Amino acid sequence: MCAEPRPLIVIVEDEEELAKLLTQHLEDANMNVQAYNRCAPALRFLQNNFANLLLLDINLPDSSGFDLLKQLKAEDINVPTIFLTAHTQAEDKISGLNMGGDDYITKPFSYTEVVARIRAVLRRAESKADFNVTKNVRTIDGPFEFLGAKVHPERLEIEFPNGTVHKTGRKELGILAYLHTHVGVVITRKELIHSVWGIHADIRSRSLDQYIVKVRSLFDGNGISLDCFKTVHGIGYIFEPPGKKS
Repeated sequence: MCAEPRPLIVIVEDEEELAKLLTQHLEDANMNVQAYNRCAPALRFLQNNFANLLLLDINLPDSSGFDLLKQLKAEDINVPTIFLTAHTQAEDKISGLNMGGDDYITKPFSYTEVVARIRAVLRRAESKADFNVTKNVRTIDGPFEFLGAKVHPERLEIEFPNGTVHKTGRKELGILAYLHTHVGVVITRKELIHSVWGIHADIRSRSLDQYIVKVRSLFDGNGISLDCFKTVHGIGYIFEPPGKKS
């Protein structure tokens, strides 16, 4: 029987002894830990590596936990986050939760409570991901119009004006959904890949080109030209449907 995977928890805490104790308790609870005492190295790690959860202090020597979470959100790095802080003011708690924090634990705390809260947030994150088709599309998203065709994320289908209905792959669906919400603006290859495949996808891969060929072929085969989806050489693409140019 395969061992249950150990989630990776990133701790950002500048109290050295507390960070050591947290690390020990989480490792005893079958979790992997990466600990930092500053925001900057934690940010660099999360920009290049996947983590299951971020355990984040607010007052840190080089920045604040709030600022770190804002920067992660701005870069579309979505890590379930629990604030772990001595700040007991209701305003701080509300701010942390409103900016996307998943929980807020005040010091002093019980280590068993921290482990229990981490597990609860991880369960919620896993449940939420159950609806994902790609990073940017969920099965509970409603249908949308795309050049006269109707795209159904809930069924992974495209309904064309000629009456035919085709099943579509997950990545093709993700590409269509991203174009649908980014009309008339230049889209870099990197942002399109990261939006559909995820932030840690290899942007040098030629997979994107192969999926775009599939999308073009599918629409061409049903009488809809994708000439309005143009390559911007050296940068990426632009999608300018007739009558909807910015």
